[in-house]
Amino acid sequence: MAFTTALSGVNAAQSDLDVISNNIANSSTTGFKTGRAEFGDVYAQSLLGTTTPTPGQGVKVTGITQQFSQGDLEFTDNALDVAINGDGFFQVKDQGVVEYTRAGAFKIDKDGFVSTVSGARVQGYQVDATTGKITGNVGDIQTQAALLAPKATTTATITGNLNASDGNKTAANFLATDASTYHATTSMAVFDSQGNSRSLDLYFLKTADNTFSVMSFLTNNATPPVSTSTTADAVTPLIVGLPFTTAGAYSDAGGNLGVANIAVGAADGVAALAIALDVTGLTQFGSNFAISTATQNGYSAGQLSSIEVSDVGLVSARYSNGISASMGQFALADFGNVNGLQPVGSTNWIETFKSGQPVLNKAGDNALGLIQGFALEQSNVAITQELVDLIVAQRNFQANAQVVQAEDAITQTIINMR
Repeated sequence: MAFTTALSGVNAAQSDLDVISNNIANSSTTGFKTGRAEFGDVYAQSLLGTTTPTPGQGVKVTGITQQFSQGDLEFTDNALDVAINGDGFFQVKDQGVVEYTRAGAFKIDKDGFVSTVSGARVQGYQVDATTGKITGNVGDIQTQAALLAPKATTTATITGNLNASDGNKTAANFLATDASTYHATTSMAVFDSQGNSRSLDLYFLKTADNTFSVMSFLTNNATPPVSTSTTADAVTPLIVGLPFTTAGAYSDAGGNLGVANIAVGAADGVAALAIALDVTGLTQFGSNFAISTATQNGYSAGQLSSIEVSDVGLVSARYSNGISASMGQFALADFGNVNGLQPVGSTNWIETFKSGQPVLNKAGDNALGLIQGFALEQSNVAITQELVDLIVAQRNFQANAQVVQAEDAITQTIINMR
């Protein structure tokens, strides 16, 4: 009986040594989690029970658990090296098989998908193609094209102040080339359907108390506005009677005069332009003319210059034209029992009945950790502790081997007595 008991001790010590050696071997593996051998005693008892104390029959390995404590972060110069600072797992999919990992050493594959080194595609919340906003649908995260197509301007907004002290002028006498026929002017770049930059020139003239008119010209940057009449440019005012209150704020008493449509027919091989210009942010105070902001929603073509990942896992592509486009947002998974996950290699795990089903959320939601870009989570192996455990496991192995030798000596003595 002592043979069996001692052999169970030898086997248990060997299992402990196997786990410790695996920990040490993976001390530099990104996202690796320390394993620990768990043991339980073996005790034999008949179905009828007994009142006589009996010795145990050794030890058995009851399980190998992993310690999912946070590993240290190592910073890198790769934008797609990402680490979870807190709870959660990245979800990846390889040929339909869903796995989970803490190793965030990602890359862009040949098809433009964010993937692991082994080729599994990283899963994330998708982007609505129309609005550009993140949806609740989860799928492969794919980068935008290396060349971002241009977008024609459809809306423009300006804010600022028109000088209430200006004297009145007659709109019919307006000449873009004669600064005495208007009070102020400003320009902003807009874009046509091919991404060509054009200058939207706006002219402001006070026509009555608390009332301004707005004129506009849309040209390319090389051609200034040209007068087509000896007395006035042949252009209909964009906005007639832009109203302000006695306090100087924009007034909509006359209807939606603050938003005007600029329509330009197709020319030079580009599509017609229709720009909704919003000037409701203008004021009329007794101070100098000044434009605070001038924005529009068009842009030229742009080359992909970099990829950025935010602390909530939003993956964005930044282009040479200054535009940033969302590609998706990492979906993080959490489990009711992380020790129920089954390791499958490459620091990946799969769900089991013991782990429960994954609950997907965005980083920072539902107690999940945040994403650290330009960083990788190192293994949580404590080398010093592992070396101490190695010595203890080795002594356990030697002690049990000594018991085997002692039992063998006793058996030989008994045999020799016959």
